[in-house]
Amino acid sequence: MSSAATTTAGELTRDDRTRRRSLATRLLVRPEIGSLVGGLAIFCFFMVVAPSFRNVDNAGTILYGASTIGLMAVPVALLMIGGEFDLSAGVLVTTAGLAAALLSWSFNLNVWVGVVLALLVALAVGLVNGLLLTRTRLPSFLTTLSTFFVLQGVNLGITRWVGGGVASPAISDMAGFSSAHAVFASEWVLQFGTHTLRLKITLLYWLLLTLVGAWLLLRNRWGNWILAVGGDEDAARASGVPVRRTKVGLYLFVAFAAWLSGMHLLFGYGVVQSGEGVGKEFLYIIAAVIGGCLLTGGFGSVVGASVGALIYGMTQLGINYAGWNPDWFKTFLGVMLLLSTLLNVWLKRKAEQR
Repeated sequence: MSSAATTTAGELTRDDRTRRRSLATRLLVRPEIGSLVGGLAIFCFFMVVAPSFRNVDNAGTILYGASTIGLMAVPVALLMIGGEFDLSAGVLVTTAGLAAALLSWSFNLNVWVGVVLALLVALAVGLVNGLLLTRTRLPSFLTTLSTFFVLQGVNLGITRWVGGGVASPAISDMAGFSSAHAVFASEWVLQFGTHTLRLKITLLYWLLLTLVGAWLLLRNRWGNWILAVGGDEDAARASGVPVRRTKVGLYLFVAFAAWLSGMHLLFGYGVVQSGEGVGKEFLYIIAAVIGGCLLTGGFGSVVGASVGALIYGMTQLGINYAGWNPDWFKTFLGVMLLLSTLLNVWLKRKAEQR
């Protein structure tokens, strides 16, 4: 047999699946790679065109804006990877803050009691969202949209009924407020010569949630369940994946993050406006999509969602620091959402060809 024939036979019997992929190929199919490249490009762009963007004093403001979105983008990303949405996430943040304030004020409680009760309220809403989805089999778009309107009305109605206005009563003079403020709304001041960097505690919570979310998705069986449920729910159920428990758990994680954000809202500003949070749910989804999550589920990255939140923070303030009209910011978000969706679909196809 000729050497050419031998070579051809060897090529035919070789299994392409055992071929070692290059590092560049393995990185390319990671869902967060697009957001990392985009985030670096946006950072370099504003470093050039916006002199104030280079000021260390403003870095804390950028990180704070990113952290308030990132706190919710992480659990929302996990939920989207699991194939579901939560359109009530934004108003649930407000519900949690209002619950802590109104319960503490109405019953003259130590505010820490109100904080714990608010956690129970938020988790109850998350449980309802999860059970509505799994019991009725209705799309999460419809079930959480219903919750969105219910919470929006409850927030305004109860606030008017209890406090007589559209904002919660001030509780800054109540027992426990100072310690709660230290836990949920404190900041660190770092001095670099003549420059001062102020870092809010939300940055710490954002990083912790990102680490927990990434560990769950990549290093825990829950991550396998989330990916399986988002990819093909029926196949996951047939394989023994606890689909109902997984989806309810994801909604509870979103509710917990909403409670944490709501506590920062309350103790950072002293009062909570009952109309706050409307529209924020779309920002969380946009951050998750920019970070690599597909709207169809089964593909995405927690780290990418955090990078998406950072892109949001850099762009929102970068436009102002550059002296441009901030009205164009929403246009930028829409373009980023479309381009990210197209990129994510392409990356998923590349990942399936590995």
